[in-house]
Amino acid sequence: MSAEELKTGPLEYRTKEGQMSILGFWIFLGAEVVLFATLFATYAVLFGRTADAPHPGELFEAGTVLIMTFLLLTSSFTCGLAIHEMRRGSVKGLTIWMIITLALGLGFLGFEIYEFVHYAHEGATIQSSAFWSSFFVLAGTHGLHVTLGIGWATLLLIQIARRGLTNVTSRKFFIISLYWHFLDVIWIFILTSVYLIGMVI
Repeated sequence: MSAEELKTGPLEYRTKEGQMSILGFWIFLGAEVVLFATLFATYAVLFGRTADAPHPGELFEAGTVLIMTFLLLTSSFTCGLAIHEMRRGSVKGLTIWMIITLALGLGFLGFEIYEFVHYAHEGATIQSSAFWSSFFVLAGTHGLHVTLGIGWATLLLIQIARRGLTNVTSRKFFIISLYWHFLDVIWIFILTSVYLIGMVI
């Protein structure tokens, strides 16, 4: 393999640096899995220990959770379309789909902030009980990751507007797409193990 680049294959994989960067990011995601596994385990241990605060079944709203899920899962689809456009060599297509992805991510964050404020008004805060502390830390950590992803992708959009589609910029967009899909997978676990179980039990 040439030290510079291959002539075929996805643009982000054509250099040794690009391949190693993507591999390194997969390793980073492994560390993120450990982080969220710890938060999920903490939540499971503290489930039901609400003290005098409301029970999750009293506050979790199926409608809000479904909207948040729709927004985030749709953003994963549009992120995939952005990478598809990138591999077609279309900077315009990549930019448009990535902006739609970010708009959907912002919508998700808006509903999450609304949810947290609503819970606080009902007497469920991070200080209310061990259960609510674990809930806010788990959901808040995921929300923080979404926020970081939006900021990260925004900077990449600025970079591609200035430098165009290169091995380096394509690799960076591919990595942010991995990150975004990872956040969707984590959300599926939050949806099932936190919201759905919390509404049923």
